[in-house]
Amino acid sequence: GLMPNPRVGTVVQPEDLGRVIGEAKQGRVEFRVDRGANLHVPIGRVSFDVEKLEGNFMALLSEVTKSRPAASRGQFVRKITLTSTMGPGIRVDANQAEELL
Repeated sequence: GLMPNPRVGTVVQPEDLGRVIGEAKQGRVEFRVDRGANLHVPIGRVSFDVEKLEGNFMALLSEVTKSRPAASRGQFVRKITLTSTMGPGIRVDANQAEELL
């Protein structure tokens, strides 16, 4: 899964290069789910303001809930943990986070 692949956007045609560079500069982030159904997504850096981090988190949460398959039942987001790369995780109540949307 680490090799360049056109489906995930790591290989582009020369005519699409300008579009892909523009999307990368605007902050396009792709997320995938691992085998354990965990979603690992960066929402910012430590140097970001609290408002920016909160906005990025809410945007991510809204995209995840929008992409919910119609056939899925029950609670879609069960646990949310925010962490820095090598720091301890902070649990976020998923129900309260979804209510803020």
